[in-house]
Amino acid sequence: MEQLTQYSKAQLALRNGQDKPDVWIAYKGLIYDVTSSRLWRTGNHYEHWAGQDLTDELKDAPHTESVFEKFKPIGRLKVD
Repeated sequence: MEQLTQYSKAQLALRNGQDKPDVWIAYKGLIYDVTSSRLWRTGNHYEHWAGQDLTDELKDAPHTESVFEKFKPIGRLKVD
């Protein structure tokens, strides 16, 4: 995998579809740009909010992690 830029949780939080037009989510340390997804258009998808690490929330979703295959990782989440 190519070298990905690291982003802090604070930087990720700004990409919530409200503060900036970008809609990003993190999963298992990777950050995905989901701006193009109609399901994330407003910055939320059901009870999940963009700009966050959704790793722990996937177990409650009606789909598997294969949903992330639709999106190219654009960065890595910095570990605090």
